[in-house]
Amino acid sequence: MDKKILMAALMALASLQAGAQRLTVEKETVDCGSVAYDAPVTAVFELRNKGARKLMISEVRTSCGCIGVDYPKQEVGGGDRFKVRLTYDARQLGHFEKSAAIYSNGSKEPIYLTMRGVVRAELEDYSGSYPYDFGSLRADKNVLEFDDVNKGDTPELEIYIRNTGTKTLRPNIMHLPPYLSAAVTPENLRPGHAGRVSVSLNSEKLHDYGLTQTSVYLAGNPGEEVSQEKEITVSAVLLPGFDGMTGEARRSAPRMAMSADSLVFDFEGKSRKKGEIKITNNGRTALKIRSLQMFTGGLRVTLGKRELDPGESTTLKVTAYRDELLKAHSRPRILMITNDPDRAKVVVKIKTK
Repeated sequence: MDKKILMAALMALASLQAGAQRLTVEKETVDCGSVAYDAPVTAVFELRNKGARKLMISEVRTSCGCIGVDYPKQEVGGGDRFKVRLTYDARQLGHFEKSAAIYSNGSKEPIYLTMRGVVRAELEDYSGSYPYDFGSLRADKNVLEFDDVNKGDTPELEIYIRNTGTKTLRPNIMHLPPYLSAAVTPENLRPGHAGRVSVSLNSEKLHDYGLTQTSVYLAGNPGEEVSQEKEITVSAVLLPGFDGMTGEARRSAPRMAMSADSLVFDFEGKSRKKGEIKITNNGRTALKIRSLQMFTGGLRVTLGKRELDPGESTTLKVTAYRDELLKAHSRPRILMITNDPDRAKVVVKIKTK
């Protein structure tokens, strides 16, 4: 075959491969938890066409007739995300595991989706376990903390919710940043019933080591207005990696020593108090404090030096403000990210009286 013809054929094949559809699912299995008998439960799956061309779902096969399926009947554009909803009629007591196979021109093999849970004759009343009020919704927490995250991790945290109102709700999380995603199960939450919100973190979309903080909002229905009463604070701590460090490099590494790892402030009627911690480099090379951040308001910090030569010391000075600390949702702490491989993350706990 002529070389020019062969080259043209290879380029055409590469172009076809680059533009081929590729159907992926973010989470293949959804745990619905405990659901009430004869109360249909819906699991929501997020899928994506990662190819450059449009794709079409040609068929969906379910494991039994007790499963209803809702999926896009039109073409899905390249790069677009879409949702598939599986609804189980919950007419049989006990544990269940139901699945559906998604056939499309975006994948050689079907994509399998699974929902599981347990159907109970009566749902136990957990009202005492939901201390946070979000209107007709109550939740077991209003703070999410993704601690000790390494690049590439995709950790997930859950918020358990309960509908204490008189109308069916469609709970949702508003104002999610690009590095967070959320799924609510069940999608429709009937009065007196409980559900869960799963919040996932994509660490690849975190740009900086150290602390990243944001606020999201839990709403009872789509389109609700954002308010402070619906706020959930979210923090993530991304750690630097030292996996490739050799033994010799570790022996020559900096070593961070501190005079204390916590501070106690007894305000004794005053509005602010000050405290100090001495930091020393006991290692062989320079200690670098790359990040210095606070998890809450109510604290002001200064650091004498961010880089310490071997044997050198500096002072971390902390001022605590009583009124601001009383308003904080999460525990007051100070975070430092360093180049000490044994203490890459250092947390100073703040206690008040």
